[in-house]
Amino acid sequence: MHITFVNLIPIFLVFILYFLGMPIVYALFGSTFFYFLFINNATQSWTILQKVMNSTQSFSMLAIPFFVMSGSVMNFGGISDKLMDFCECVTGHMKGGLAQVNVLLSMLMGGCSGSANADCAMQSKMLVPEMEKRGYSKAFSASITAASSAATPVIPPGVNLIVYSLIAQASLGRIFAAGYLPGILMSIAMMITVSIIAHKRNYPTTRDKFPPAKEVLKQAFISFWGLFFPFGIILGMRFGLFTPSEGGAVAVLYCFIIGKFVYRKLSFKKHFIPILLDTIAGTSSVVLIMVSASVFGQYMSYINLPKIVASSITALTSDKYVFLMLCNVVLLVMGMFLEGGAALMIATPLLLPVAKTLGVDVIHFGMVCIVNIMIGGLTPPFGSMMFTTCGITKCRIGDFIKEVWPFILCLLLVLLMVTFFPQISTILPNLIYGPAT
Repeated sequence: MHITFVNLIPIFLVFILYFLGMPIVYALFGSTFFYFLFINNATQSWTILQKVMNSTQSFSMLAIPFFVMSGSVMNFGGISDKLMDFCECVTGHMKGGLAQVNVLLSMLMGGCSGSANADCAMQSKMLVPEMEKRGYSKAFSASITAASSAATPVIPPGVNLIVYSLIAQASLGRIFAAGYLPGILMSIAMMITVSIIAHKRNYPTTRDKFPPAKEVLKQAFISFWGLFFPFGIILGMRFGLFTPSEGGAVAVLYCFIIGKFVYRKLSFKKHFIPILLDTIAGTSSVVLIMVSASVFGQYMSYINLPKIVASSITALTSDKYVFLMLCNVVLLVMGMFLEGGAALMIATPLLLPVAKTLGVDVIHFGMVCIVNIMIGGLTPPFGSMMFTTCGITKCRIGDFIKEVWPFILCLLLVLLMVTFFPQISTILPNLIYGPAT
């Protein structure tokens, strides 16, 4: 099997258009249609349009708008504020207290926003100004905000978990359960890094000492409804109360009830339209990327690129851990240039068949991919969380890069742990759902 240079033109065209400033969605669409209109016009263009429509007709995709909406309802309903109060109660006594709050809040918000960019945008507005007032530099505040948001899509119900489940045709419940330990490890690694930097620079605490157990329990009780949210979704799916898509609808209803009747911050008249607009914006960007990447995948399948990549890699190595390290390099580079969802949609169909051939567990491979791509989102030249955070906080990219590298290093260490110890990804799904068959 071989591919001519002409057949590879769309791949080069994607990067050329992207570097020229075209959104990745249009770069993928444009390159695919260019191939089928001008290079290989034997295929009718209407079949590509049919692929566009068919890729949106998945019932499982309903989980995406529902979970995006639940995150927006949490923000407007005061649930996010209660989570932040709990985080401050638990970590405020540590050196660099607000930075620790930043990391812990991102971990807990993984079950709420589900999106790294949504999380870092929210915390850039909410926490970075307060951190600057307390003596933290703007660059450090921006870098920890962006870095901590890398854990958000790894913890259920992160949108990338749903995307991977759809591509790999894997159980979403198992994928959700697999995300907890890698996401928690990422957060712990960043909290340790924050502690080292904070002691070195003598960053302030927000509390003199760890609060009494009574105060912690009181705050945990107040914040219980937000803390219970991600676990409730997993338990509901495990016991067959609802499917993943129905779980998204249940999550929205749950957040509306808690925001309206428990915390009493949600006003249907005042907040319904902003919630709807947030949901449309968040959903449309994810779904457009999924559709464009799916169409681009049609082109790759047509030229047999997945089979050629699979045969090339298996000829190079038959060791699954060598393969995973090669994947790490490829995915990190892709994450630097492409938005996480697009990188996942393009890389998974290419690499997953090889992973299966070499005996890599589908759930394990998914966690390696997702953790990897999120780290890429922090790095230059086009890391999406880097640009989101720097754009909102007005932090210079150069200053951001100087401060973010310790967090990238600690996340890379976690990535190596997830790569070489598959039990980190598989132990919870196996405990909850039984061993994979």
